[in-house]
Amino acid sequence: MNIAYVIRALSTVSWLLFVGIVILAVVRAAQGRNMKSAPVMVIATLLFAIVLTTVSAGLVFIRPEQRGVVISALDPQGYKSEALQPGLRWVVPFAESVITYPISSQTYTMSIAPEEGQVQGDDSVAARTSDGQEVLIDASVIFAVDPEQVIDVHIQWQDRYDIDLVRAVSRGVIRDEASQYRVDEIVSAKRQELIQGIEAELSEQLQQNGLILRNFILRNIQFSPEYAASVEQKQIAEQQAQQAAFVVQQRAQEAEQARKVAEGQADANVIAAEGRAEARLIEAEAEAKALKMIADALRDNPDLLTFEYIQKLADQIRVMLVPNDNPFLLPLPSLEEEGAVTVPSTP
Repeated sequence: MNIAYVIRALSTVSWLLFVGIVILAVVRAAQGRNMKSAPVMVIATLLFAIVLTTVSAGLVFIRPEQRGVVISALDPQGYKSEALQPGLRWVVPFAESVITYPISSQTYTMSIAPEEGQVQGDDSVAARTSDGQEVLIDASVIFAVDPEQVIDVHIQWQDRYDIDLVRAVSRGVIRDEASQYRVDEIVSAKRQELIQGIEAELSEQLQQNGLILRNFILRNIQFSPEYAASVEQKQIAEQQAQQAAFVVQQRAQEAEQARKVAEGQADANVIAAEGRAEARLIEAEAEAKALKMIADALRDNPDLLTFEYIQKLADQIRVMLVPNDNPFLLPLPSLEEEGAVTVPSTP
């Protein structure tokens, strides 16, 4: 609980009580009813109100996230050189007053969106790049009042440091840094370099004026409609080129795959042909050996061929073997019988 606020409240109540007692005393006096204790009560209430008012005017509670600047009529320079630290502090009543300043982090946003920044409407930073392109930059500056320089901030800026200092300095630094890069560098390869350059310059200028830069956030970069259209066309062309290159690569892979399949098929055909040739060679060798064996058998037994010939005849054909150099001693069957064949035998 803030004791200074409590004492101020009690002071207000005591003054109301004093006014109430005075009114009551006047009313009773008008009615002819005397209040013997009225003067004492009025004086006591007045003294109590004066004391509380004096005490409340001298007590100041400084919160941990604040520092106090003492404005003093007793000091030749009009203020005390030391800022009040956190806690319950005492100043000379009615001769000194305290102005508090926050030392916690604050954010100042400059945005193209009407409701996002401290300034209503489009408050983005219009900057021109080294190649003449205009860009709109949205940014946020996170800063704090330096606790050691609260007095200087009060003397130079009072409570206008966010608008008159942070906003003005930030916009100038952003424009100066953006003018050193081409538009394509800002949005791609050198975006981080741009941010670092802005942070370094902005931190130095704020420090000179009693503020500490906590962080700089580059929120968005918006281009002119003409440049945005050209970027979109370039991206479309690059995508089409990448698609064409992918199709070419795919066709090359398909061709390579087909070539490997053809090579495999050719190798398979060669292997199959070699197998068939080897099989034909083995078969020919086997046939040659068989023919040689047959020839040897016929050479040793000439009648074997005639026997084989007879064996191959149909079943309904009847065969009689007779010597060809001897007369017939036995009656022969009729040769007119169906299927009868007479084969003379060799001597």
